[in-house]
Amino acid sequence: MAILLVPAIGFFLSPQNNLELSDAIVIISGGETKQRVSEGVELYQAGWAPLLIMSGAARDEGTSNALAMKNMAVAMGVPDEKIVVEEEATNTFENALKVKNIIQAQKITKMILVTSPYHQRRASSVFHLALKGLPIEVMNHSAKDSKWRKNGWWENNWARSITLSELQKILYTVVVGISQDTDST
Repeated sequence: MAILLVPAIGFFLSPQNNLELSDAIVIISGGETKQRVSEGVELYQAGWAPLLIMSGAARDEGTSNALAMKNMAVAMGVPDEKIVVEEEATNTFENALKVKNIIQAQKITKMILVTSPYHQRRASSVFHLALKGLPIEVMNHSAKDSKWRKNGWWENNWARSITLSELQKILYTVVVGISQDTDST
């Protein structure tokens, strides 16, 4: 029985929804940001939503992750005016809270959340908690990751480590609550 749980963990961490036309695609920075942006741009170009929201602060004193993500999207053909940046969030909780302000200002009622597959469950949970009470539907759609697979995460040290870390962070968020989530991914 325990051996069957190993693959199930990957599928638990990476929930995916059937996509519907939405008001915005929200891309949060973190691991493999280029893949996250590429996936979000593909969704935009396929017509799933007319707006991209990029969220993430600078990891140092340079350009914010959100602005770097916007520049990538513009280079891929997304018009500048179709991208909103949020440049202050330093963790998943802040991504959700800062994007909440944009969602309210833009009157968004349906969004697609793009992040790495191992981060999708926690990001979705945090966004749902932060957006509680708002009339918004959040759909999950992960970018591809070069090292992590939901059916094979146990095959390399890095993937095992990030998987166990995500499980711990999910448990922490459930037990302590969203206001204490302070990770940097």
